[in-house]
Amino acid sequence: MHKHVVRAMNVFRLIGLYFKVNLASALEYRASFLLQAFGMALNNCSFVFFWYIAFSQIGGRIGGYDFNDVMFIWALCSSAFGASHILFANMNSITRIIVSGELDTFLLQPKDVLVSLLCSKTSLTAWGDFLYGFILMALTHGGDAQAWSMFLLGIAIGGLLMTAISVTAHTMTFYLGDASLIGSMALEFVINFCIYPEGIYRGVVRVLMLSVIPASFIVHIPLKLARHFSPGLLLLLLTVSAAYCCFAYVFFYRGLKRYESGNLIIARM
Repeated sequence: MHKHVVRAMNVFRLIGLYFKVNLASALEYRASFLLQAFGMALNNCSFVFFWYIAFSQIGGRIGGYDFNDVMFIWALCSSAFGASHILFANMNSITRIIVSGELDTFLLQPKDVLVSLLCSKTSLTAWGDFLYGFILMALTHGGDAQAWSMFLLGIAIGGLLMTAISVTAHTMTFYLGDASLIGSMALEFVINFCIYPEGIYRGVVRVLMLSVIPASFIVHIPLKLARHFSPGLLLLLLTVSAAYCCFAYVFFYRGLKRYESGNLIIARM
């Protein structure tokens, strides 16, 4: 048990170190950093306008959600997406790195291969997504402590689940040869289920959202907890999310055993 705790602490330290280095690098170009972040946040504002018009015309609820509920799932989805791409931006490049042979570089490092791979790149525009969620929450939920607590917890859980989804999809490259299409579509596919009221989905789709497509665990269950807190539901959220992330981690390392070196050596500082 102690061994696993030490390993987990080392992983968190590694993530923190990469975050500091990537942030310092981004801040060397402050104008570009701020412009890209602001541009992404501004782009997201158009969706708020769309939902405001929709609720103004329809009135009441859509799929069991009112306007503030929809803003919650939008804010959470945006900030979770931003957090995942600030910390683990290379999750979108796993297939390219495997196919090109650049993975050799990470195999030579005395660190966790998957963590190093994911954390070695950051996204400037992701800061706009991340901050946009906080602004939207402040405007629609004000000082609602329970909503804020679930929002903050949801960012951590949602960010990890989004990363796990991408890792799982791109890991198929070890088996299929090139899973770039699967990798590029997987996260977008799941996000499409995150940004609409859960009540509009029925039958098999609802089952998929609670299993293969963990959209419910990214935004909809945190919303339920923000409305009415339930220890049992919180435990379910934490357990399933941890299991999904562990599966992605193990699946990657199982696939890594099939990797053949590309004989490409790239120096990394």
